[in-house]
Amino acid sequence: MLLYRQKIMRLNKIIITAIFAATLGLTSCEKLDRFPETNFSDVDFWNTETDLMNASNRLYQQLGGYGPDNRADDNTNQSINTVSSGTRGIPGTDGNWSDPYDMIFTANNILEKGGKAKVNEAIKNRYFAEARFFRAFAYSRLIEKYGDVPLVLKTLSVDDPDLKMGRSSRESVAKAIYDDLDFAGEWLPTRAALPAIHYGRVTKSSAWALKARVALFEGTRAKFHGAVGWENHLNIAVTAATAVMGQGHKLFPSYLGEFNHSGDGASNTENIFVKLYALTILTHNTSRDLENGRIAPTRNLIRQYLYTDGLPAWNVDGHTPSAKRSALFVPEAAETSYNTILDNRDPRLSTLVYRAGEASYQRPWVPQTSLGSRTAYAGKKGFDPADWAINNSATVQRIHIRYAEVLLILAEAKFELNGSITDADLDLTVNALRARAGFAPKLTNAFITMNGLSMREEIRRERTVELALEYFRYGDLIRWKIAENVLPKDILGGKYIASEWTGTNASALKLNADGVLITEAAATRNFNPARDYLYPVPLQEITLSDGNVKQNPGWQ
Repeated sequence: MLLYRQKIMRLNKIIITAIFAATLGLTSCEKLDRFPETNFSDVDFWNTETDLMNASNRLYQQLGGYGPDNRADDNTNQSINTVSSGTRGIPGTDGNWSDPYDMIFTANNILEKGGKAKVNEAIKNRYFAEARFFRAFAYSRLIEKYGDVPLVLKTLSVDDPDLKMGRSSRESVAKAIYDDLDFAGEWLPTRAALPAIHYGRVTKSSAWALKARVALFEGTRAKFHGAVGWENHLNIAVTAATAVMGQGHKLFPSYLGEFNHSGDGASNTENIFVKLYALTILTHNTSRDLENGRIAPTRNLIRQYLYTDGLPAWNVDGHTPSAKRSALFVPEAAETSYNTILDNRDPRLSTLVYRAGEASYQRPWVPQTSLGSRTAYAGKKGFDPADWAINNSATVQRIHIRYAEVLLILAEAKFELNGSITDADLDLTVNALRARAGFAPKLTNAFITMNGLSMREEIRRERTVELALEYFRYGDLIRWKIAENVLPKDILGGKYIASEWTGTNASALKLNADGVLITEAAATRNFNPARDYLYPVPLQEITLSDGNVKQNPGWQ
């Protein structure tokens, strides 16, 4: 809402920034090297399909890009994350609140002003569908973090009393999200019908996949936090995910290639919703962030990968031993090498981190913390040599939704609805992902029973491993209501072996009794379950609403 107030007070016209023209449907194919200098008034604009497209391009520009997500236990930065450690305070302002409202403002502006365009209803509704998709996307971000939020479905004038509205219920916002996505699913083109020149624009699959994601989050959050109506959300998740599966999407043949330039472009139908960088002025720095330890996987995450016999060593919380441990598991005190924990594992682990001695960032990896990785693990997933070559010039697309997530949504939603899942559904979902990764063991009901495992635990594990470092872990801990058990624990790194950690002064390291690096000690970490399952509302939002926007519990 703060963004709304600021925009209304300083803008009388929308500034259309068509920086995605080259990749989102206009005719140029040269790299754009500056913003267009022309601002369009409402009189001159909103007349043609091109106007509607350019207005919608602003939404794609506002879409979040790459950046380290260090809020959970799976990943660290060069410094301590205050969300992960439980040491944050109440902010005055916060982009987690204002950035989605910026997108909502843009969407509402298109929906109101685009009505005068001299185009047929089908064309108009196609771009209205894009606006409503992004509005739903923005609200999904808001309710995930804040719960109840002001629901604004129109542009507001300077003297509109709704500028000071209070928070709408989470349930009403979720319904508005579903309504927007139903409209988007009706009017957006199918994946197959989208011209290659329009690659990057949202489709029916994008709308249905986002609906499935929101419904899974809301359903499982309600279920595990003791709220009513969770079954309805999970039924919506199943229906929406199933609809996506009928759109001809396929998993990209290479799991590692999905996250570098190999997976870019329209031919890779695993990608359902992406932010484009190539052919625009936009870039990121993910490969250098990996090298510099701004994205550093933890042992907590590595513990969750299965062994080649299909059995685990630890549960998804990363600290509790599994009911039956793989015979291939080596107790951490007995690890004889930095690489021991990486041996005989699900092949996806080999795409997450580099082994000691493996070529990494143009040189063999030597375990250390001096390059910035506080865990001493060198992140590999998402690294691309071409992106690494020049600082701040990476252009690998940022995947917001991919088909693998949809498969995982279907598996989890079906299990949580019924308390069981068939082997046929496991083959469609979990086992399809394992097959793509080259991991032979299959998850079946017989395997679970024979080994005394938990099907819920193994479905969650599959999600954690398949989507590792893709911005999901923190939200999963929140909706499963296990953050209070997971986050106030040691964040662990590599096993210190003096002969392998060339140049490292052991006295500068904090090691546990097993010789494992303690990156952050449990004594320095906290999670307050009466407060921390929701973000604090920025103070300025409360003040500018004359107190109608109330603070979340425990943050007063």
